[in-house]
Amino acid sequence: MYHQPKTPLRARARSEAKTPLTPSILNGMNNISLASSPTKRTSRPGAPIKSKASTSAFDTTNPFIVPQMSKSRPSSPVKRSGTGGIPNAESLQRQASGGVIRKGGVESRLDVVTRDYVPPRHEIKRSRSTPASRTAVGDRFITNREATDLAAVSATLELLSLNPQSSSPGHTARLAAATGMPINRRILGYHEQPPTASSSDTTLAQQREFARPLYSQRPGAIATSTGATTNKTRKIRTEPIRVLDAPSMMDDFYLNLLAWSSQNALAIGLENSTYVWKADTGTTACLGECQEGLYVTSLDFSRDGAFLGIGIHDGVVELWDAETGQKLRSMTGHQGQVASLSWNEHILTSGCIDGSIWCHDVRIGRHKVMELIGHTGEVCGLKWRPDGELLASGGNDNVVNIWDARLGNVGEGARGSAKWTKRNHTAAVKALGWCPWQPTLLATGGGTNDATVNIWNSTSGARLHTLRTPSQVTSINWSQHCKEIVTTHGYPTNSVMVHAYPSMERVAEIRDAHDSRVLHAALSPAGDVLATTSGDEMLKFWKIWEPKSSSEGAGSGQARKKKIIGDGELGGGRKNSTKEGILTLR
Repeated sequence: MYHQPKTPLRARARSEAKTPLTPSILNGMNNISLASSPTKRTSRPGAPIKSKASTSAFDTTNPFIVPQMSKSRPSSPVKRSGTGGIPNAESLQRQASGGVIRKGGVESRLDVVTRDYVPPRHEIKRSRSTPASRTAVGDRFITNREATDLAAVSATLELLSLNPQSSSPGHTARLAAATGMPINRRILGYHEQPPTASSSDTTLAQQREFARPLYSQRPGAIATSTGATTNKTRKIRTEPIRVLDAPSMMDDFYLNLLAWSSQNALAIGLENSTYVWKADTGTTACLGECQEGLYVTSLDFSRDGAFLGIGIHDGVVELWDAETGQKLRSMTGHQGQVASLSWNEHILTSGCIDGSIWCHDVRIGRHKVMELIGHTGEVCGLKWRPDGELLASGGNDNVVNIWDARLGNVGEGARGSAKWTKRNHTAAVKALGWCPWQPTLLATGGGTNDATVNIWNSTSGARLHTLRTPSQVTSINWSQHCKEIVTTHGYPTNSVMVHAYPSMERVAEIRDAHDSRVLHAALSPAGDVLATTSGDEMLKFWKIWEPKSSSEGAGSGQARKKKIIGDGELGGGRKNSTKEGILTLR
């Protein structure tokens, strides 16, 4: 049996369909002449050009398959001669072009391959300004800050596409238009630094600017700084009635450098000096000065206003005659600075930086008669109750202690323990205040990390009320004329606030009472004027309450006379000749 020669593999790979062998096809294939390829190309014009596919001895010329030409030699435009092969009849050519062969009643269909398949080369479409390298540098989700033109932004957005072959600047522009995002603007950018403050103290201005959103959005804030109140019948002045210059005021939260006596004399500590300003006459006197390198840390007047206790940075407690300005004695023993003082008749109590509290009897030589141990941090707040039975202390260890003076032995080396210990505050407790019309109530205020005011019952130890404020609480004073509390605050409000009791609602507020945080405050003996000082080296007086007269309503003329006298007085004393102007303590 005659076997058909195998078609070359290259041609077989192009077609999968096979033609059945009929007798007519077999007869035609027997007439095929096998000729070898010439060794040299003829230069005779008109000579037939044979393809490279016929160089093999078993190569069969198939009219339905065009052999692949070598890449180095282009294909010849001259048709292959049919000499020695199957005659290319016109009908056969039509059948070959259609892929159908009809011979002897048998119809066969072939997949005619006219040319070899060449994989297409996909070139990256880019604009002229786009670099050839598509390597991404940095985070692909953040656009390059240096890319400002349209082409660079388009190239960056192409990296986010799921099909980068179909992306183009036109597609990017349509996408930007659909999303409403400008194509020539950064999605993420870095803004410039805010302009510097106009004042000389740029640090303070930046702190106030950063804290302004917190200050403006706090709950219960009064809308304006014009002294607006929640009660139309209750208004206070938002401007100080008097301003004094206090140079060299130390900006230290833990110190207590302001005290107002029952004799209407105001004492203030300015670095290493202590000054006394008499509100009745408007005169100022320097009471004394510390040694070089030391400074005043605390002040407090005795109950009758005759003596002034001064705490020094080196732990010494000095006793001065407030009327004559003479130093009476120095009491030593503390290991560090004395940041707080409080009087109870002839007992002067001092709080030290090491957490100890000493009670000094100023009448005897061995002045230390009691030591109270209950704090592990600096004692920055001390306040005796007016009846002298209880003592409240606050420290930098965030602890409030209430001591009972009726318990324990009094004598050298005696120690006492606290009646109540409260740990509800989360910052240093400096602000302390006993209620004058309900002695069992004690108000305490915390520092920056706490900024709350708590009201305690000293008999049962229960916490009655809690008030959250926008900033650190530096002082608390109860009104003698109505059920209200006035508090002073530090950063960021630097304000004076008046709250009603027991509702604890904010009645009035003086915003930005000082340019710096309000450090110290003292209430006048008449209970109507509040003196405040801060790191801005200013001493200001605020009219908070109107004192009620005992003969109010007795007669209209007498009431008007007393009202006129009250307007000319400061602190409830005699006629003051220094009503207007800015005075200095030096």
